[in-house]
Amino acid sequence: METYFAEAERASEKELVAEIVTVNNSPVMTGLLHLISGLLLILNVHRQIVSLNSSLLKMLGIEDTSEALGLRPGEALQCIHAHEEPAGCGTTKYCSTCGAAIAIVASLSQDKPAERICALTVNREEKTIDIAFLVRSQAIKINGTKFLLLFMQDITLQQYRAALERTFFHDINNMLSGLVGASELLYSKNSQSNLVNIIRRSSLCLKQEIEIQRCLLKSDSCTYIPLRHEVKTTHILEELQSCFSNHPAAINKNLQFSPSWPTLTVNTDTSLLLRVLCNMITNALEATEKNGTVKVWTVRDKDKFLVFCVWNSQSIPENIAQRIFQRNFSTKEGAGRGIGTYSMKLFGEQILAGKVSFTTSHEEGTVFRFSLPLRRNKQIQQTTMH
Repeated sequence: METYFAEAERASEKELVAEIVTVNNSPVMTGLLHLISGLLLILNVHRQIVSLNSSLLKMLGIEDTSEALGLRPGEALQCIHAHEEPAGCGTTKYCSTCGAAIAIVASLSQDKPAERICALTVNREEKTIDIAFLVRSQAIKINGTKFLLLFMQDITLQQYRAALERTFFHDINNMLSGLVGASELLYSKNSQSNLVNIIRRSSLCLKQEIEIQRCLLKSDSCTYIPLRHEVKTTHILEELQSCFSNHPAAINKNLQFSPSWPTLTVNTDTSLLLRVLCNMITNALEATEKNGTVKVWTVRDKDKFLVFCVWNSQSIPENIAQRIFQRNFSTKEGAGRGIGTYSMKLFGEQILAGKVSFTTSHEEGTVFRFSLPLRRNKQIQQTTMH
């Protein structure tokens, strides 16, 4: 038989039965099939299924395992191209670009693990749908006979979200660049207008906020470039007071800002600084009981740092304190948690070159501190910007 990619030959019925028996009689293989909750297949050297786990059976909508035995992966999954050639899955002109087929052939020929992303179009209940799998294959030997372990993880949703995020940030950044450019042009012609100043500042803040969100969504690295400018500490205080004047977390709580707030000018990214401080205050308010008090003040550490401090009376248990800055860790239920304290550390230290810390005890409560450098270190700025 002709093939466009992998070999077309299949095992004889007698050989297939013998291979199925070999796998079923292996305690290690049967243990793996019962243990692994993801999608797992065991293939012979002709890429035919000789065993599979219950998770895959459920996905395929098959109750009788024998219905899948002898099929190749694309045939079992109902790939729309699986039967375009007489020899089936792996032999069509589409198979040379199939991630699963490439991983399988690579593992069988090289006797080492192979991993690929497989974009699959399948027939489901008279409908055509697209599925993405992360496929990892590994050749093994059982009683001297070569087989292939094939692990398949459904990453359709992750791929879909990643595509949406990429498209969203690309399009929104294009629109914002036009908006910022127009506001800058307007400002250059009428810089004395209060309305023009508000429009310019708002458009710049919006662009920075989009960059912050993009940075938070990236798990591997952060390429946020800070927009630094001179800002008075009294302005920071006004922004914080405004933010929490009607904040849900502040309802029935007593939020006290120190009356001795220093009058200084710092060079920083206001959006990031406010984000760090707002997270510190929000966390303290959420940990405070009804009618309780949260205090906010600053301390000047000689001429090196301006330290922002937030106190509440509750202590943090030791087991939680050890992981307080870990991404995705949260004591609150629900998806999307565990970003607040993580972002404090990320933006406060990696980009603003400051220091985020806390102390906690039953006697003195909890104090979160953010030490903001009063003098910028140019070397630190360059390394954190890129």
